[in-house]
Amino acid sequence: MSHSARKHPRQLTAQAPCRVDLAGGTVDIWPLYLFHPGAVTVNFAVSVMARCRVSRLPGRSIHLRSLDTGREESFASLAALGRARDFRHPLAARLVEFFAPQSGLLVETHSESPAGAGISGSSALMMAGAAALAHYTGKRFTREQLRQLGQNLESRIIAVPTGCQDYYPALFGGVSALALRPDGIHRESIPVVPAELNARFVLAYTGAPRQSGINNWEVFKAHLNGDRRVFRNFAEIVHIAQAMRQSLLRRDWHETARLLREEWKLRKTNAPGISTPFIEELIATAGRHGSVAAKVCGAGGGGCVVFLVEPGTGERVAKAIAARGGKVLACALETRGLTIRSGV
Repeated sequence: MSHSARKHPRQLTAQAPCRVDLAGGTVDIWPLYLFHPGAVTVNFAVSVMARCRVSRLPGRSIHLRSLDTGREESFASLAALGRARDFRHPLAARLVEFFAPQSGLLVETHSESPAGAGISGSSALMMAGAAALAHYTGKRFTREQLRQLGQNLESRIIAVPTGCQDYYPALFGGVSALALRPDGIHRESIPVVPAELNARFVLAYTGAPRQSGINNWEVFKAHLNGDRRVFRNFAEIVHIAQAMRQSLLRRDWHETARLLREEWKLRKTNAPGISTPFIEELIATAGRHGSVAAKVCGAGGGGCVVFLVEPGTGERVAKAIAARGGKVLACALETRGLTIRSGV
């Protein structure tokens, strides 16, 4: 990327997909995976998109606008933004603060993910925003550098440690197995046929947002404080994630469903509140109409639930979930990750 060619475009738009985590979540928070050699996290990108548009403004003013939440704020200059203590749009503010554009700027964001859905809407938006601002300011970042930056800024915003897994579907799309090793994070693309996966999953929002940072923080602390039950659970979750990687490579959907059920059963014992009566009701209802496995996305306590279903039953399962009050999200496997385009 040429510095001179990219420094002052009029407008840039970047978008990145959200994700569904299948196995190995929470262990992706450093340093938990260091205590579980062979740790892996398995997830896939879905066509629920987060977007960031960056437009040049005259003068030096900075304007931040969230199109989906209606929150916006303005600052007379970058220096004024730097002096602020609180933000209405902290994700955009921290990104602008880091990239320090030397001209007036309008940053507009939009996420298709419901609030607190557990499908990494904030992380996908962080990747879209970081990429757009990097291009706008003419700064060179590899995808791995964008991941590191986004993870660090998001942890600063939510004030607790955050995991690495959410950023890779946003950057690369597809189905991923993330090997969590002492020398870094290694992504493997799992070659799943999109039509096969699309015929086998339904994603539904419970209508209740959750705070992943809080749930994960409690489990994180219990692990580091030597809670033997939590440690054993995560050791088993790692084994499940390793096996799920293999089952997806073999296209063994029966085994994938079994492993998803086992992962969810173990995860519910890590901390109270990971499941709720409504979540259990939706899972039971879906099971009577063709679902063979289900788990909450992200840290639990609300948000989205992913259901694995028998091929041909997806529409029936979706209707049953909707009849019980769940909101089915129309989406599919997203094979593309982060994309950027220039405007006028």
